[in-house]
Amino acid sequence: QVHLAESGGGLVQPGGSLRLSCAASGSIFRINTMSWYRQAPGKQRELVATINSIVNTNYADSVKGRFTISRDNTTTVILQMNRLKPGDTAVYYCNALVLMAIPFRNLEVWGQGTLVTVSS
Repeated sequence: QVHLAESGGGLVQPGGSLRLSCAASGSIFRINTMSWYRQAPGKQRELVATINSIVNTNYADSVKGRFTISRDNTTTVILQMNRLKPGDTAVYYCNALVLMAIPFRNLEVWGQGTLVTVSS
């Protein structure tokens, strides 16, 4: 199996910054794409940012210019969040599209989520 471990959530004032980290472990042959999603209370889960194996990135319009997604190594993804707004308050979930080594198959994996609260 493959597991995702997230860290870095917490409480921050508007205008502040937070750094989320997500580390994958398990029977991994290759990670094709790693993404961050978020879900605010009463709303649907939405895609925040994606990075693929050749380091192409994609962002939701609401976070462009404020958030940066990067890969620390082949199995860890970072989401640097700057100039945070109250509207960014949500549970943030890491997602990975993985080609497993054993058994040799594709798998979509989700982390357990980490809460980000932006409030004064």
